[in-house]
Formats: sequence, C-alpha cells, structure tokens
Amino acid sequence: MSRRGTAVYVGVMLVMISENVHRDHGCRLQALAPDAAWLRLQDDGTLRLGDDVVEATGLGPDVAFISNDVFYGPVRKCFELLEAWPSLEWVQSAAAGTEAPLYRTLIGRNCRVTRAHVTAVPIAEYVLRAVLTHFQQPHRLVEQQAAHVWKHQPFREVSRSRWLVVGLGSIGGEVATRARAFGAHVVGVRRSVARGDEPVDELCTPGEMLAQAPLADVVVLAAAGGDETRNMIGREFLEQMKPGSAFVNVARGYMVDEVALLEALDRGVPEIAILDVFATEPLPVDSRFWDHPRVVVSPHSSGGGDGRIQRAVDVFAENLQRWQRGGQLLHEITESDLPAQPETWVSEKR
Repeated sequence: MSRRGTAVYVGVMLVMISENVHRDHGCRLQALAPDAAWLRLQDDGTLRLGDDVVEATGLGPDVAFISNDVFYGPVRKCFELLEAWPSLEWVQSAAAGTEAPLYRTLIGRNCRVTRAHVTAVPIAEYVLRAVLTHFQQPHRLVEQQAAHVWKHQPFREVSRSRWLVVGLGSIGGEVATRARAFGAHVVGVRRSVARGDEPVDELCTPGEMLAQAPLADVVVLAAAGGDETRNMIGREFLEQMKPGSAFVNVARGYMVDEVALLEALDRGVPEIAILDVFATEPLPVDSRFWDHPRVVVSPHSSGGGDGRIQRAVDVFAENLQRWQRGGQLLHEITESDLPAQPETWVSEKR
C-alpha cells in the first residue's frame, strides 16, 4: 500500500494525525489500524513519532487527517507538510469546503481527498440563536436588571415569520428544520425544485430568489461554495429586501457583494446583518463591518460546537476502514468539486 522509500517504514502504514486526536481517540483508531504508525502533529507544528521529535524530511505518510483542532491551530504548517509529501495516498479533512488550493494539488497527483459535513448542527444552532437574539433583544433585560427596573419587554416571534434559506445542503437543511420547529414558514433555494423530503414549505430556484427577497423576514445564506455562487447576493437582491429583515451569512464571504451590503445597511435595510464569514479573513482591523451598528461579527466560528470533533473522527474512522479494504470513501472530493478560483483564507491562519 505504501509508496514511501524510507527504509524504516517500508510496509508500515504511516498516518499523520494531530496530537490532540491521538490523545483523545488514539485507542479507537489504533484498534481499526493495528499495524499503522502514528505521526503526530503538535500544536507548534512539530512532528512526533513514538517518543521522538522527527523532521518532516525523509518521512512519507500514506494518510493524513486534518482535524478541527488543526484548522484553528497549526494549519499553515500542516498544509505545507501535506504539499511536500508526494507519498500521500489519502487525506481526510474535517471541513466541508473545497476552496483550499492544496486540494487541487493533492488531487492532481492522484491523492484521494475526502471532506466531512460535521458542522451543520452547530451552524444551525448559531443561526437560530442569532435570529432569536435579534428578535428578542435580551440585552434590554440585562440592562433593566442592572438598573433594578421592572418593565415589560415585548419581542418579535419566530413563529409565523418567513425565512428564505439559500442552499439546502446539510447546513441549510438543519437551519430549515429548526426554523420550522419554531413555526416559521421556510422557502428553500436550490437548483432543482423537484420535491422530496426537504424540510421546507416551498422551493424556488436561484433565478426565482429575487422575487422572494421582499417577502422574507430572515434570509440565511448557506449555499455550498463554488464559482457560480460568487457575489450571488448583490445590490439588486439587497435593494429588494424587506424592511426589518435580518440577513445571515454562514456560507462564504465571497458570495456577497460586501460594498453593496454596507450601502444597504447604511440605508437601514436589512435591519441587521449577522456575518460569520467575510471575503477577507481574518477580517481587517480597519473594516467597516467591525463598528457598523447594524452588523454582528463572529470570526468564522459558527461551526464551533463541541460535537463536531467527535463527528469528524467518526467520519475519519469509517473512511480509514474503507480505505484499508480498498472500498469507496465517504464524501470524496473530485476535480469537478474544486472551484476555478481557489480561496486562501485557510493559509492565512497560523
């Protein structure tokens, strides 16, 4: 199975995982691949094999797992290592996106790449929490409590509100399910309007989306990345949005014309923009979004629920068994999944 030339590891499957994953899930993974050697990526970007700190030069891992902790830690070093190891046969990512330039490099040299859809639940919870916060304005109660003021505070209900959920993949589906559980009327946007078991009340195509803008109390952008979604929310759509509406972006920043969005917010419609993603990340310190009174900024962290790590390890564990058997891998990325214009936000992290 190995393509390595390093004599020490000939005939041994070498798997790179993070030290954190090895510590918390190593026993389970070792039971699934008892003959494997585990190359452990540390938080500072160094590598350990057994008790030894080792240099990347001369190593030739067969498999690598880019876990959630790596994306928010030594991701730049990790990507540099993966790009430098031609021995790699399969890389599992804990992320769902395909924009990283590394993926094209790996697939171009016949390394299989798989992704994971493990953040849909926390992202959907983030969306519901953010909209509920906007509707109910709990800060008013906090202020009243601090001032010892007893005053009734009415609020908007999610029930009977109308939501436009753009994209009905794993994230959009979870958002729609939760919004409907609160009694919202949900219109889902996707290329095909053939009905199945989608958790929505209506379906429309992207071409019909503009007509829905004046009707929606909440617009949630949850579409998958790709060239066709670049600037899909532009000036024309924003100008049609309903007064008092909320706009939520948990997809990708490049899907929104940010200049047009700021202009729309200056005019007061939408009433609020809840933004977890931006065209440039990290968000520049001089960006107007930081201080705009109608904007809520979060640092691409809507998927940060504590259950995502276990779900990602579950996907890796299942694929590890399939890969050893030579079977079909779950969520494999092909060249057709890669955007023509890659995004580099991942490499901008440390």
